[in-house]
Amino acid sequence: MANENSNKTFLKVKDHSVSQEEFDLIQNSKYGYLETFPKPSSDKLPDYYKSDNYISHTDSRRNLFEKAYHLVRTFSLNRKLKLINSFSLNGKTLLDVGCGTGDFLEVAKSNNWTVFGIEPNEQARSIANKKTENAIFDVDKLLEFNASSFDVITLWHVLEHLPNLEEQINVFKKLLKPRGFLIIAVPNYNSFDAMHYQEFWAAYDVPRHLWHFNKQSISNLFKDVSMEVEKIKPMYFDAFYVSLLSEKYKSGKMNFFKGFWIGLFSNLKSLQTKEASSLIYIIKNT
Repeated sequence: MANENSNKTFLKVKDHSVSQEEFDLIQNSKYGYLETFPKPSSDKLPDYYKSDNYISHTDSRRNLFEKAYHLVRTFSLNRKLKLINSFSLNGKTLLDVGCGTGDFLEVAKSNNWTVFGIEPNEQARSIANKKTENAIFDVDKLLEFNASSFDVITLWHVLEHLPNLEEQINVFKKLLKPRGFLIIAVPNYNSFDAMHYQEFWAAYDVPRHLWHFNKQSISNLFKDVSMEVEKIKPMYFDAFYVSLLSEKYKSGKMNFFKGFWIGLFSNLKSLQTKEASSLIYIIKNT
């Protein structure tokens, strides 16, 4: 893990949404991902999530921005379901880690998946349990599942939040059935919008995001545990969402036109570069 002397400082970034504190992004020399430094202690980290604007922990639709978020989420849920239904599997057992308010698991359950979820936030977990007949658990449950329990494990914008990265990856590998699939969606710091906004790029979201990935770093991480990235898919809506927030952090106001334009340009650019704002990695347990 990073320290001030061993690895290179990539960028200095501010926590724009909660504490206004500054953090360094340190490039990990072994894998290539960026690490948030200093990393908050385990007892202090939850304080950085204490914000009414942390949208994945609520079902609120208080303003146009939140309403747009939920509209896009409905579209994304159908796309996620189509993805997991496309796999050739012997079973349909799904674990969603960091499941938030449980919308994805609710949709999967209605499509004959046996679902389980992990969610550390008590408020979100309570909402999710009402949608899934109490299939959602706190993080301690991860260590109680039997080995080879799941056909598919998903982490939708969750891997970047997990404190013990390599340890957690080994847990996921253990819980997957042989030839099962791990689906990971994370922001991509090689995208156009990341390079355009630099320290104002909302998807850095320090210190809640402890790690920041590109394609090579994901490949390196999972190759180490004999798992192979089979396919990478773009998440085009993320470019608009992230660019709008980035505009707010940069200028102090929500510049919808400029944010939309940068998001659109980033997506158009990614058609050539394959470097979308966020990427879905489909990783097979070999």
